Amino acid sequence: MKIIIHGGFFSESSTNNETKIAKQNALERIVKDSYQYLETHSAVETVVYAVSLLENDELFNAGIGSQIQSDGKIRMSASLMDGETQKMSGVINIEEVKNPIFVAQKLMAYDDRVLGGSGATNFARKNGFGVFSTEIPQRKAEYEAKLKGHGAGTVGCVALDKNEKLAVATSTGGKGFEIPGRISDSATVAGNYANEFCAVSLTGVGEDIVSNATAAKIVTRVTDGFTVEEAFSKTFKELKLYDGFAGAIAISQNGTMFHQDSHPSMVFASFDGVNFEVFN
Repeated sequence: MKIIIHGGFFSESSTNNETKIAKQNALERIVKDSYQYLETHSAVETVVYAVSLLENDELFNAGIGSQIQSDGKIRMSASLMDGETQKMSGVINIEEVKNPIFVAQKLMAYDDRVLGGSGATNFARKNGFGVFSTEIPQRKAEYEAKLKGHGAGTVGCVALDKNEKLAVATSTGGKGFEIPGRISDSATVAGNYANEFCAVSLTGVGEDIVSNATAAKIVTRVTDGFTVEEAFSKTFKELKLYDGFAGAIAISQNGTMFHQDSHPSMVFASFDGVNFEVFN
């Protein structure tokens, strides 16, 4: 059993040491809590659980603490993919929901599994997800001051369970100040993809990640016989053609965990029950 999580890029919110320590502590708590959950749950259930914990922490740009768009509203996206069944579900630009990943999980049982905009929000309301404002004072202040930063905040989790099944989940609050209707990579196969051989979650600039089809490329290359390291190396070289801004986490079928970013520093943590690693 193994698990790895990411919380976007550190530079997305702050470069001060206090924030860095807070994020390190949060990642350690969440990855270890999620590993304990993984001991008695499937990979699919665990990635949803881990991402919900990240959505509930205002240090990260997903769920609570999501960025505000140019019209003053918060719209979030999240997706889930089961490596065994190859089913993917997701929500795009959903509004006023505490945990978009739970709505994505609910959609897994439906034929129409990826919903956007008002359709996603209406589905959430009809299925018991109440109105919840994820706006926090920090994001409001950033919006009012029109601060943009890198816009690279996303959270994600990849897990390998005791039955050697893989799953991935990704959630984002957007890049901030974007045009309403803009679609990120998080609920696409470019930013969130898994099969029986590998699972990958991305963070960074959505347009760069979609242009490169990053997650799908990495997983496909591992499926075709590349090692995880080789798949990452080739795919990230292709990002360099346009200075693509991205970071990725992955676990392969044989348990290899890997992470890489094009523009340091991606926030991540991993745990296998014995060995713990966190960004520093």
